[in-house]
Amino acid sequence: MSSTSPISDPAAGFEPYRRRLLGLAYRMLGSMADAEDVVQETYLRWHAADRDTVLDPRAFLMTTATRICLDLLTSARARREEYVGPWLPEPVIDTAALAPDSRTELAEDLSIALLLMLDRLSPLERAAFLLHDVFDFSFSEVAAALERSEPACRQLAARARAHIRELRPRGATRPSGRIDPKHAQLISAFAAATQSGDLTGLMHLLASDARVVTDGGGKVRAALNVIDGADSVAKFLIEVSRKRPDAWWRDDFTVRLATINGMPALIVDAPEGPVQTAAFEIEGDVVRALYVVRNPDKLRHLAAG
Repeated sequence: MSSTSPISDPAAGFEPYRRRLLGLAYRMLGSMADAEDVVQETYLRWHAADRDTVLDPRAFLMTTATRICLDLLTSARARREEYVGPWLPEPVIDTAALAPDSRTELAEDLSIALLLMLDRLSPLERAAFLLHDVFDFSFSEVAAALERSEPACRQLAARARAHIRELRPRGATRPSGRIDPKHAQLISAFAAATQSGDLTGLMHLLASDARVVTDGGGKVRAALNVIDGADSVAKFLIEVSRKRPDAWWRDDFTVRLATINGMPALIVDAPEGPVQTAAFEIEGDVVRALYVVRNPDKLRHLAAG
């Protein structure tokens, strides 16, 4: 056997699966930093394994990453109970780097709304659903990965599927990773109405059940509760924009239009890097939800510019 074969060379055997491992771990944990740690730990275990006995590297690596994620979710949920204010997943710009090989709607959906729905599932439901519905594992492979029976894994995935169908926003535009010109115009009008204090104009751009979720993690200024309803959302946004500029804005900040988790978004950059992301969930010609991440720990992996 050649010394450069995928089996004898651990890196050569691992690299073809890196993207899907990162995508699985991010969907499981909602954190790019943790997902990258999972991928690194998976590689270390692959490196240490007797690779000559591994019949299916894909199954071995995905199973290993899944089990690491399940262990991490236990401690993550304990930390979440102490989290200050609403929790949002770490924003990502390059969703293609996290895409599985399949091209289904669910496989390409990394929207914040979907990640929040996944976060409400039990860890085993989340794993069974992702492995089968997003990463094309057979239920026999899911059963082996989760060390459960095949019927039990079918039930786990079915429960997860039902929860997601129930909670998924109806009519919301599916994230595409591209900014529709109409959405860009809507966001521009939204920002202008907010900055000018045009309460009536802003409310016309909001769905009646609009909501704002802000994640500061207790480290920067952010609302400690979800803001619900167009009236409350409009008043909150205008109030925030009218506060003293130095409370959250500096002269060297800039704003750019981008995509976050495949959704149209605004990113506020400082010379040292991003300080805020705001992703828009748009339904028709109104904003249904605004997801704002200000926790600096969740913005470090984003490159400015």
